[in-house]
Amino acid sequence: MSEIPTITLNDGASLPAIGFGTYPLTGADGVEAITSALHTGYRLLDTAVNYRNEEEVGQALRASGLRRDEVWIASKIPGRHHGYDDAIASTEESLRRLGVDHLDLHLIHWPNPGVDRYGEAWRALVDLRERGLVRSIGVSNFTEANLDRIIAETGVTPAVNQIELHPYFPQIRMRAANEARGIRTESWSPLGKRQAPFTEAPVRAAAEAHEVTPGQVILRWQLQIGSLPIPKSATPERQRENLDVFGFELTAEEVGAITALGRPDGRLFDGDPETHEEM
Repeated sequence: MSEIPTITLNDGASLPAIGFGTYPLTGADGVEAITSALHTGYRLLDTAVNYRNEEEVGQALRASGLRRDEVWIASKIPGRHHGYDDAIASTEESLRRLGVDHLDLHLIHWPNPGVDRYGEAWRALVDLRERGLVRSIGVSNFTEANLDRIIAETGVTPAVNQIELHPYFPQIRMRAANEARGIRTESWSPLGKRQAPFTEAPVRAAAEAHEVTPGQVILRWQLQIGSLPIPKSATPERQRENLDVFGFELTAEEVGAITALGRPDGRLFDGDPETHEEM
């Protein structure tokens, strides 16, 4: 298996080109699965306050035997903590639960426009970065308007925007918006979860051509469109498979055919950031 390359963010920090999603891994089984991922070779762990598994992520890090500086840890501020002071306290609690002194990446989980306090949370993240409690700061599920507002208010551009992104919902416009602002796109549910397009003709054909699995094809597509995917699996064999995507390259035609699978109703649930509220 090839070593995971790293990518450089707009703040000069780096992240592995693929990460490990930890939702909904909890309890002893969750610790075992996350520890397995670290032993497999993952070095970026993605968690959130609302995943209720930050303690398990910290336990897995310690159980892995890896040094803290060998692993990147990312978490997210929930909507109920968007007030400035609440966002500061939320981050400090995340650090306590994880048992670490800093986060490598911290995101605002959803903009929650009906509440309209994400600007306060962003100012808190900027200050937390200045204090050294967070290395890189970013957002999740933000629209172009959300991004432009916080950039205008603070002069600070997010390093990452983590969004729903998979072949049925390839987010062409949002990826371009992120790229235009120097923001790295990160993909949640990168395989498409229950509607993963493993049997779609372009995916099957690419898998046969490169002698890999359909899942590997989709994750390789993610990398080649410039996104950082964070797949989740509790199975060691699947964890290894999902990580083994650096030894082949899709053609431009294969990438285009997979992108063309996009659907107007391709979201996994009613998660439009302009209307969705997650507290």
